[in-house]
Amino acid sequence: MSKTTPATIAIAKTGLPFALANYDYDPDADRVGLQAAEAMGVEPGIVFKTLMAEVDGKPVCVVVPSDEEVNMKKLAAAVGGKHAAMMKPVDAERLTGYKVGGISPFGQKRKVPTVIEETVVLLDEIFMNGGQRGLQVRMKPDDAIAALEAKPADVIR
Repeated sequence: MSKTTPATIAIAKTGLPFALANYDYDPDADRVGLQAAEAMGVEPGIVFKTLMAEVDGKPVCVVVPSDEEVNMKKLAAAVGGKHAAMMKPVDAERLTGYKVGGISPFGQKRKVPTVIEETVVLLDEIFMNGGQRGLQVRMKPDDAIAALEAKPADVIR
C-alpha cells in the first residue's frame, strides 16, 4: 500500500501535522467508516467518513462521524441551498479522482466546498480517509478544518 496519495501530498503542502494509520479494508463491509474504526480499534465517533453530495445541483463534500448520518436539509442550509442529495458513486469517483471506500476530503481532483460536522471541535483527534482503501490520516480537528478550508456546521440527524 502506498503511503503517498494526492490526499497525503495535499496535507503535507499545508505544513500541518498529521499521522497515517493503515487498516485491513473489507470490501464487503456495509459501512466502510465503521469497519475502519473497528479494524483500527478506535471509537467510530472519531473516524470521519467523506461523502459527496449535490446541493442544488452543485457538488459538496461533507465530512461526518462514521456512526452518524447526514441530514440533507441541514446540509443544504449549511451551504445556502434548498435541496441536497447524495452524489452517485460513479460521479463521486470521477469528481474526486478516488475510488469509493477511499474517497478523501483532501487532494480531490476538483476543489469543492467542504462542510464538516461542527461537533468535530469537541474531539482531541480524528481520522479521515487518506486517499485509498485501508489508509487513514489522523489529525487534530482544527488542523483538519484549516487544511480543508471546511465550514463547520450542524449536518447530522
